[in-house]
Amino acid sequence: MKDWFGLVARLVTGGVWIAAGALKLPHPADSVRAVRAYDLLPEAVVPTIGHLLPVVEIVVGLCLVLGVLVRGASLVSALLFLAFIVGISTAWARGLSIECGCFGGGGEIPDAAAAYPGEIARDVGLLALSLWLVVRPSSRLALDNVLFRSDHDQSTDDTTDHEGRSRDGAEEELAQDR
Repeated sequence: MKDWFGLVARLVTGGVWIAAGALKLPHPADSVRAVRAYDLLPEAVVPTIGHLLPVVEIVVGLCLVLGVLVRGASLVSALLFLAFIVGISTAWARGLSIECGCFGGGGEIPDAAAAYPGEIARDVGLLALSLWLVVRPSSRLALDNVLFRSDHDQSTDDTTDHEGRSRDGAEEELAQDR
């Protein structure tokens, strides 16, 4: 069951990252404006973060959807969601009325604070899925299963019968019966 849950967690979280990054990528000025609106980072790094964030989101999303480097991608995902939760929470606490910029846009808008609880809840849920994948990165239909198959996995397959029993043990039992 956990293999299927991991697959769903990968696809949901990865899909969100791909959508968020793809919507921001064609509009880098909006992404920079969204980062700037939070007023948390030094101005010197705001343009770099604003330009790189959509690319990082797409790469993390692709890794999760394809099941490549799942633990590392999930860790980056969890750290980003944690940063976004902190960012939205501090904007709310400071009385800022800004669009989160999660799926494009950004900057000041009226009555943005009404959306903050839902945005935080969404990000907490996605953070939970990311942390699940950090702890349990193995799931169905992941390329990691093919690319990083260990010798231990192969030797286990070669030494077990169709019921999962050790062939060596079965042969030993047969020898003892003689």
